[in-house]
Amino acid sequence: MDIHSEIQAALAESRAARQEAENYLILNGETVNLAEWVTAKEYARRFDIESTNVVTNWIRRGVIPPENVRIIHELNDIRLIKAIPYKESA
Repeated sequence: MDIHSEIQAALAESRAARQEAENYLILNGETVNLAEWVTAKEYARRFDIESTNVVTNWIRRGVIPPENVRIIHELNDIRLIKAIPYKESA
């Protein structure tokens, strides 16, 4: 293997490791998978909700239970929601 191929292989490995690290956040020793926990904006997009206000109201009213909402103080109090479908009760 020549030096160019070795460098390309090392760069590819580095990119893969960085991408994997970007998908996780470690908070107080607990790993948070960012594919499972999303912002209100991403939640609305994924589940075809008309606006982030609907998501925020669901949090406030308990449609989305408190255990499925995390506030990340280290990131300007960003709120993450467990990315599972919730249904508003009629």
